[in-house]
Amino acid sequence: MSEAAALQPPAPLGRRIKRFMSDYPLVPLIVLLVLLVVLLQILRPGIVNERWIANTVKFAIPLAILAGCQTMTMLTGGIDLSVSTVATMAAFIMASQAVHYDPSVAILIALVPAVLIGLLNGIGVGIFRVHPLIMTLGTSLVGAGCLQVYQRTVISTGTKIPEFLTWLGTGVTYGFPNALVLFIPVALLIVFTLNRTGFGRLLYAVGDNERATRLSGVLYPQVIIALYIFSSLLAGVAGLLYVGLIKAPSSLSLADPLLLPSVAAAVIGGTSIFGGRGGYTGTIVGALILTVLTTLLTILQMPEGARRILFGAIVLLVTAAYLRIIEDR
Repeated sequence: MSEAAALQPPAPLGRRIKRFMSDYPLVPLIVLLVLLVVLLQILRPGIVNERWIANTVKFAIPLAILAGCQTMTMLTGGIDLSVSTVATMAAFIMASQAVHYDPSVAILIALVPAVLIGLLNGIGVGIFRVHPLIMTLGTSLVGAGCLQVYQRTVISTGTKIPEFLTWLGTGVTYGFPNALVLFIPVALLIVFTLNRTGFGRLLYAVGDNERATRLSGVLYPQVIIALYIFSSLLAGVAGLLYVGLIKAPSSLSLADPLLLPSVAAAVIGGTSIFGGRGGYTGTIVGALILTVLTTLLTILQMPEGARRILFGAIVLLVTAAYLRIIEDR
């Protein structure tokens, strides 16, 4: 029997490549990231330096945090379209309340709507069985409307960004962005939650086979509610960091441009939109790829509409490639 196995012809090269990409998704992602950086250096010699790397990381971090929200919800077969609205709400409410209160108090006030929206999403998806796409889109629209009403009540008081958020968003120390002080603990928390906790294993189990997890006694509504509250809190933190980077606290569409890229970063990083497969490490690399790609498109003077088309095409192509890999396996 061993002789028959030895005489068996090797698998075709294409199948072996697909198998390798499925087993080690980070390798092709890192190769793609390096190729984009090399191409950028060729198109604009000298652009890749210490300052450019720091700026790239600074802009990639808020995207990576929002993409972390998408990664966790996509593991259960869902999606969270409210993260950009939650991030914008947290940023604007914090900036408006910082005029009257201590920054720490303003941040706590700003995170309250994030928790409420996450709770609503969790109840709608986990208890009333509303599809995550519809539920999170609905809460996003409701949140955007509430924010517009809120803006009218505080328009005369102005806004203020605390100095430590500006330091965190734009500062660089010894060549490293200060935002890493926040991002590294957040990233470690997400990775640890997904890989080393029962809650993380439940997310994978729900996405892989929801019916089986229910039959095994898993309290599905509680898992989903906790998931969406955690996702909204992360989105609120991303909004606070992003407003310190962009310095546009009065914008009611502050984080909207990050919504589609956050989904694309999770998909590029190997997270399946069908649930049960993926991880946050690949998502971080996916966020870096999209940030470098944005710089590349800016150099090529590609308009914003074309960028959105490209991001949408990336989601479709990567999803199709993932399906092919699964079918082959």
